[in-house]
Amino acid sequence: MKFHKEGYTSLALVVLFIFIINTVANYYDAPIALKWFLYILSAFLFLVIVQFFRSPIKHIIQDEGIILCPADGKVVVIEETEETEYFKDKRIQISVFMSPTNVHVNRNPISGVVSFFKYHPGKFLVAWHPKSSTENERTTVVVKNKGNVEVLFRQIAGALARRIVWYVKEGQEVQQGDEFGFIKFGSRVDIFLPLDAKVTVNLDEKVVGGKTILARI
Repeated sequence: MKFHKEGYTSLALVVLFIFIINTVANYYDAPIALKWFLYILSAFLFLVIVQFFRSPIKHIIQDEGIILCPADGKVVVIEETEETEYFKDKRIQISVFMSPTNVHVNRNPISGVVSFFKYHPGKFLVAWHPKSSTENERTTVVVKNKGNVEVLFRQIAGALARRIVWYVKEGQEVQQGDEFGFIKFGSRVDIFLPLDAKVTVNLDEKVVGGKTILARI
């Protein structure tokens, strides 16, 4: 287990805040009850930041015939739908919702070359809202594997998520299971697969990024 690089600034701000409030409380000789409240609050804030930005070390087993889950969370959508941004045809959509308690590292579901990337500024509707896929702040990434199969995956900001981070660009070669981004706080990832993909997860199933197999192609 390690602390993710995206959390350094947040951790520094929390530590600074903890230092200031406790220093002020001690300087003005606050009542014991207030001091203990501030100690508990400080510990809580520190632990929240540490658990949110935790990044488990994972040993990925790569396989061109599978789609790895890109994020920790729960499967909230499995359906055939029209993908209107890139494919402009019917695809199987699988959506994974990440709560604030999940690991928020995002991982490549397949190996290949990034054939399309786009960032969309937008709203911050709750991640499970039907329009969040098209109206929220989001990124769209398409990776083409050696067999010319393309998979689209989309980072979607939620009501609490106010920053999406990505590490990929068009033309870049990526490896299955490697990090492609990070979303701060509650959010969602959508994956669009070919119609002949064999889905291997169920609705409401808890999934693990880089470990759970979403489908076989």
